[in-house]
Amino acid sequence: MPYSSYYEPLPVPEGGDPDYEYFQPTTATASVWSQDMQHGGPPSGLLMRAMLRAVPDDGQDFTRVTNEIIGPVGLGVNRVRTTIPRPGKRISMVQADLESELPDGSFRLAARAVAWRMLTSDSAPVVNAPADPLPASPDDLTQIIGFPTEDEDAVPWGMVGFIGTAVTARQPGRNGKTPALWIRPAIPLVAGEEMSNLESIFTVLDVANGVGTRLDPTQWSWMNMDTTAHLVSQPTSPWLGIDADLAIGARGYGATFADLYDVTGFLGRSAQSDMIVGQR
Repeated sequence: MPYSSYYEPLPVPEGGDPDYEYFQPTTATASVWSQDMQHGGPPSGLLMRAMLRAVPDDGQDFTRVTNEIIGPVGLGVNRVRTTIPRPGKRISMVQADLESELPDGSFRLAARAVAWRMLTSDSAPVVNAPADPLPASPDDLTQIIGFPTEDEDAVPWGMVGFIGTAVTARQPGRNGKTPALWIRPAIPLVAGEEMSNLESIFTVLDVANGVGTRLDPTQWSWMNMDTTAHLVSQPTSPWLGIDADLAIGARGYGATFADLYDVTGFLGRSAQSDMIVGQR
């Protein structure tokens, strides 16, 4: 694989803002829709990394995370800053902003993550999973790099940029008409660092809107502007199971809904807003 990581850390440049961390995206972050911008996954992983490093070890878990794609995330220098708008001992909110460098050297807000965290307690006696675990674990299935392309169920994504850096394994899905997918990054998020499980799953979660449809990307584009995940537990491995369905209306927009799985069982649900555009 030609890629070693999604981002390379940079020192704060002369005249830069020390409240930010600076990064150089690699071409492993590139989107299938355009080689001039990043896929939504790596920026979401980078924002989760920032939030994890900003919060104290206080017994709270990340329970809801919303990633907003405010504009194209460029392949020039990116910088990330984190704030805590709502601190608290039982419930807290953390926010991370990603800015992308413009040709004139200024920075533009390109993506934002906002997360709620809750203090953990014992609710084991009333555990309720709305769906059984996926029938097969990733270790039971054939794993490949990238997305399958050789059968009638496959969307022909190819191996462009980010798509070529994911390890995937498919099995029959239970939502919609598409397979469920196990997926994890094949490379580190940031060079020289070991990726956490939360960073891993948020680096790949953005693909749900591609997993949940059989639309032909040479005829249609369905770009999402956001991804919201509600979690009922924390991931125990880098693998994320996605069983998704893209609902499309008649007015040029739709929504992707997905059941999410950890290797131990049901993990949560996600939703994305999608703009549906025919290619001319």
